[in-house]
Amino acid sequence: MMNFLKSTAMAAAVLAIASIAAADTLKISHIRPQGATIDNELRAFAEGLSGATDGSLELNLFPASALGDYTSVQERISVGAIDMAVQPAATAVDRRMQISAFPYVASNWTEAKNIYGPGGAIYDAMKELYAKQDITMLAAYPVYFGGVALNTDAVNPGDPAAAKGIKVRVPGIKSFQLTADALGYISSPIPFSEAFTAVQTGVVDGVVGSGAEGYYASFRDVTTTYVPVNTHFEVWYMIINSGALAGLSDEDRTALEQAAVAFEAKRWETAEVDQGAFEQKLAENGATIVSLSDEELVATAEHVRAQVWPQVLEDVGQEWGQSILDKIGN
Repeated sequence: MMNFLKSTAMAAAVLAIASIAAADTLKISHIRPQGATIDNELRAFAEGLSGATDGSLELNLFPASALGDYTSVQERISVGAIDMAVQPAATAVDRRMQISAFPYVASNWTEAKNIYGPGGAIYDAMKELYAKQDITMLAAYPVYFGGVALNTDAVNPGDPAAAKGIKVRVPGIKSFQLTADALGYISSPIPFSEAFTAVQTGVVDGVVGSGAEGYYASFRDVTTTYVPVNTHFEVWYMIINSGALAGLSDEDRTALEQAAVAFEAKRWETAEVDQGAFEQKLAENGATIVSLSDEELVATAEHVRAQVWPQVLEDVGQEWGQSILDKIGN
């Protein structure tokens, strides 16, 4: 009888260990600090996914680019060294990914959802481009319309043709550099890790390439003026190494895909309100919000499209890029 009980206990222990071993834990990276909106939303996403799979699929979050900047993270996801991320598209491997950051493609949130949401022209194009890098795009994550954050007063903010005489940091992506120049600023490509210090020390007087949420998260202490000029529509993407996704059990893979769809849908419901909330937070932190009239925004969009689109189309491939814009109606 004692031997039987021992055998039963040992069998139960083996089964428990096997169950633990069968659980998958995926590393997921994002670019914002712990406690930021995306961090909180991904923690809720991970908790829901764990519950939906009875703990057989867990996510291990790495905020604040702890696994590397978003360019290197995308490259590492491509080769399977990192499992997942929610982040902007990196253009180093494929310049066509600049299509996601084309300036003034959408004028409002309704247009943005039709373009960047499920079934939209840019949504589908990005999904195909990621696939060529052995990456599966699970969802799009809308963030905000972009603007200009300055550590000085704005100069003719509603007139894109006016030279501002203000030097601004831009990401090392051609579309952002050209957009800043077209808006009358002097663009200076500087790595994100050096951008805050560059503004703080006066190397540059502002930043182009982000929006209210990003400026509040990373530049609020050096932002005295914010101009919501709608430079571009910022979208991040939930991506996963295609091999890692295929290696999950059918049940876990389905649970992850369904959770990603729900995650995306919920974000489209809250993103616009979040944008306004972060503009208010910048104001409460002491920044002056310089809002432009509808007429100024329309004139700015037309000016930037005329100046920037032809050059970026050359960079991404005229025929390919124009085919995407044609689907949008531009």
